[in-house]
Amino acid sequence: MMRANALASYRRLTIKIGSALLVDKQGALRAAWLADLAADIAALKAQAIEVVIVSSGAIALGRGLLGLSATALTLEQSQAAASAGQIALSQAWAQALGAHDIVTGQILITPNITEERRYYLNARTTIATLLGLGAVPIINENDSVATAEIRYGDNDRLSARVATMIEADCLVLLSDIDGLYTAPPAANPDATHLPDVHAITPAIEAMAGGAASHLSRGGMTTKVEAGKIATQAGTAMIIAKGTQNHPLAALAEGARHTLFHPASSRAQARKRWIMGTLAVSGTLQVDAGAARALQTGKSLLPVGVTKVSGQFERGDAIGVLNPDGVEIARGLAGLDSQEALLVMGKHSDTVLELLGASNRAALIHRDNMVLVGTQEDSHEPR
Repeated sequence: MMRANALASYRRLTIKIGSALLVDKQGALRAAWLADLAADIAALKAQAIEVVIVSSGAIALGRGLLGLSATALTLEQSQAAASAGQIALSQAWAQALGAHDIVTGQILITPNITEERRYYLNARTTIATLLGLGAVPIINENDSVATAEIRYGDNDRLSARVATMIEADCLVLLSDIDGLYTAPPAANPDATHLPDVHAITPAIEAMAGGAASHLSRGGMTTKVEAGKIATQAGTAMIIAKGTQNHPLAALAEGARHTLFHPASSRAQARKRWIMGTLAVSGTLQVDAGAARALQTGKSLLPVGVTKVSGQFERGDAIGVLNPDGVEIARGLAGLDSQEALLVMGKHSDTVLELLGASNRAALIHRDNMVLVGTQEDSHEPR
């Protein structure tokens, strides 16, 4: 049964593209398919929808370029293939989207980028800046340097980490299947398609099967695991068939898929993360004017800070106290404690002189702050 436009309500999408969609069994790029996908992305951008791509395919392309066998590669061969293939992959994306006057920016990620707060903030800021400039970030795991012990192991989970990091409204996993079934449909003809998943329960997890495609490292199991990451952070997830031409246009036209509903709103999830899971490393006391500004959704600038307490680094969670010493907000530090002591009470132009133009002026940016004792989360950047 055809449904309504699956993407209509989202303003920021993370779209994961698997190797088997981009690269054929001979190791060649599926250029015509990529051109159709690029046209779909251009159509989304024309509707003011921001798009971030998590793209597999580097190792698959590099394998062919380097003449490596089709059998399992050693870690060293995989790293070499990724190094060569990443160039070809980025060129393919730049050419496909460039045909629609869309600029791409490549970002290679290793696990610590999304799991260590300082790197997390830098990556998040870079991606947000690219989106603000109208570009499409192309993200992949940095397979050329990742080891077997530290790598994500598949781009399903990586895409979920990226989607939550950039506060995407929805993660779209394009696959060789049109969603989740009650059992692997290739093995069970009686399997039933599930159009909606409201909660990922043990029963839902048990429905997932293993990897099936010629290049996939994952399978439905890793997609459901990605769904747990995304939905718990307030991001919806869609699994849809990507093998046909114009797969995103097909979704917009109501093609069958599975929608994993977010467990809570993104605002609630982010507030819970900052307020409940990060230990506070220090505090900033502010004057009455700064306290009022925070209540209206402003970032915390050094000029309003009267006292810095504790030792913290950029990305650490810190509390904000009003003139009476009562915590009114909490967020992620934009500067370390030594820099904060240097610039507190000073205007932005002086801050730039002291720290240099490459530093950010806000002590806590509004996107990384929640107000204590309210239902408000960090104010949306869009």
